[in-house]
Amino acid sequence: MVLLVALLLASPPAPVAAVAPHKWETHVFARVPAPGFPAYVFVHRNGRVYAGTYINPQAAGVPSRVFEWSSAGQLLRSWAVPNQVLSGDHGVQVANQTRDGKLVLLETSTSSVLTLDVKTGRFHRVAHLPGAVPNYATWGPAGALFVTDYGNGVIWKIPSGGTPRKWFASNALDGIEFGTTGIVFRPGRRDLLITQQTSISGESLPTNGHLYRLPIRANGRPGKLSTLWTSQPTELPDGFGIGRSGHIYIAMAGLTAQLVELSGSGKELDRFPDTPFTGDNGSPIPFDTPCSATFLGTRVLVANQSAILGDATHQAILAVQVGERGRAPYLPTGAYFG
Repeated sequence: MVLLVALLLASPPAPVAAVAPHKWETHVFARVPAPGFPAYVFVHRNGRVYAGTYINPQAAGVPSRVFEWSSAGQLLRSWAVPNQVLSGDHGVQVANQTRDGKLVLLETSTSSVLTLDVKTGRFHRVAHLPGAVPNYATWGPAGALFVTDYGNGVIWKIPSGGTPRKWFASNALDGIEFGTTGIVFRPGRRDLLITQQTSISGESLPTNGHLYRLPIRANGRPGKLSTLWTSQPTELPDGFGIGRSGHIYIAMAGLTAQLVELSGSGKELDRFPDTPFTGDNGSPIPFDTPCSATFLGTRVLVANQSAILGDATHQAILAVQVGERGRAPYLPTGAYFG
């Protein structure tokens, strides 16, 4: 008996099996300080996470800010955006990065594309898009930046070192107040995926949103726009990420307040939460205008903007487990300005 007890005491404890997170498990990654209203969440290749503060009707006279977090959600630094028109709506979207590590910013009050050097804190304006409301951006072939225009049915193209121009225009990208949002280049298919919140094209109800596919031809010109998926009315599809499986995860910024998972060809596979309209995701902060889905490991980071309610306690970045890693945003060797 004494020998048995001694053996038991000497034996190492049995290892505790790690519990894998279940799909759609949601946690608060970080809260967003004033002026709040976070937009797209961008994961930099330096391992840090960035987001800007978007159009905030409550912040007249207060500059927008760019926030930086560690990959664990610790707030590290922030920068005030200079030279904005502060008397009305103004906001900044951290849309992408250059090959040499600068952030690519889209500023709404001056319709500008900026860079921010996170090493020096210096801002630089690289392009002006007359009359545009620049919203999302992706690098494409030959180091060109493609930018969606929330206020007009236009995709802008900014060649490396070149002059911005309206590259593609369509009634399908013209919305009823709510316009064109996310854009991602798929190099394997040489196409752009584009989300549109509403449309006056007549293809569906004006309040239905869409995920479009737009090929880029070998000569650099746009091909024919086609619809991969149509949302329910008032869902307002916004930013999205693409998994290694090819699945597409889109944030619904509208009334249903859900994430939608699609196949690479646009077939709807799943939705979270199961019950729409409540935003109940199991975390302390419900979905409240979720407007991006950016991969960080096997999770997507969701910017919770609370655009209508303006609830500062809801303005946060939420991390949602999806069970697969994402495809890194396309970053060609020519991804720089000038």
